[in-house]
Amino acid sequence: MTTVDPTPTSLPAALAEPVVPVRRDWIALIFAANLGVWMAFFTPIQVLLPQQVERIAPADKEAMLAVVTGLGALAAVLANPLAGALSDRTCLRVAGREFGRRHVWTAGGALLGALALVLLARQETIAGVALGWVAAQVCFNAMLASLTAAIPDRVPVAQRGGVSGWVGIPQALGLVVGAVLVTAVVTGNAAGYAAIAVAVLVLSLPFALLTRDDPLPRAHRPPLRLRALAASMWISPRRHPDFAWAWITRFLVQIGNALGTLYLLYFLTDGVRHPDPEGALLVLILLYTAGMMLTAVVAGRLSDRSGRRKVFVIASGVVMAVAALLLAAAPRWSTAIVAALLLGAGYGVYLSVDAALITEVLPRATDRAKDLGVINIANSAPQVLGPALSAPIVVHLGGYPALYAVTAAVTLLGSALVLKIRAVR
Repeated sequence: MTTVDPTPTSLPAALAEPVVPVRRDWIALIFAANLGVWMAFFTPIQVLLPQQVERIAPADKEAMLAVVTGLGALAAVLANPLAGALSDRTCLRVAGREFGRRHVWTAGGALLGALALVLLARQETIAGVALGWVAAQVCFNAMLASLTAAIPDRVPVAQRGGVSGWVGIPQALGLVVGAVLVTAVVTGNAAGYAAIAVAVLVLSLPFALLTRDDPLPRAHRPPLRLRALAASMWISPRRHPDFAWAWITRFLVQIGNALGTLYLLYFLTDGVRHPDPEGALLVLILLYTAGMMLTAVVAGRLSDRSGRRKVFVIASGVVMAVAALLLAAAPRWSTAIVAALLLGAGYGVYLSVDAALITEVLPRATDRAKDLGVINIANSAPQVLGPALSAPIVVHLGGYPALYAVTAAVTLLGSALVLKIRAVR
């Protein structure tokens, strides 16, 4: 469970464990804010950056896109825990009024991130695109760090599974909504960036402006020293073994997810030999999203009611592994349809319940956003490692059957290691 430093006085609201259930309007607002930030993450990667890079460097588009997205992923890995640590220490007073430690990062990240997207749209060199995308990643990861911390800050433990389900859905829905927005609603690369910038502001600012954010009294602010801040990014597995196992579990499952989804287009082209692989991929993305939406909130609520987390995490790993094994054993279009639904359903269960589980093993209430930022490295790093691991398997170690068999094994291992966590049932 989350611990706090003992103090001679009662804990301020910003550090106390929440006990009042959040209302539906709060859930709707944080859902919208997360939808905005995930649209900002995924739509450029899937649609806008490839278009822009191809226009600038058509002969080297694959390599240049890899450079741009790789630098962005590195920025995300570094920015999220750092922004979280700064958020944990934020004490803001303007004109005699105290502000909370989270919403300023949500609103600031949204405003600066939207500006970064607008500037990114104007770039005509690969260096400019890379710099613009790194800036956008830094801003949106600062925003994500504060949004993620809102769950342990404001949601009681008994409600976290269901709320985490709602917060998890935008990770898949953002890709679909963003792609539709920049391909069917607006036309042109620059207009696409502008549309995503506006969407981020419209979807996220209401949460920052209309919901409560408890201020942190200066007496409870952790010291801000560069060396101590850097050292705090390391969380000792010996002192906090449950947190370490939660990190490893998340990392392995996300590695499995990256391996299983990265080469889907090529799998449809070369393995399934579908006549329209791009259209087929869109169908699979929609089925995956539907499966996730069907299970995320339901599984989270069932976990809340039963008070159990581990069994749901293990079950989700089994479902995702079955989906991967289907692709390995029978590379056909009909199998891919079933696998997409299963993968989405399993991932929906995993996202909601594991997110709730992680909030129960955070080491300190004073460092919630920073610690969740460290957890987020387990989300971001697999996106960098996925291509490095997938390519040798496909080219040299057995092709797509081997890739999806490895996906199943890694996912099962990751979900099974949740049994090592002792503080959560």
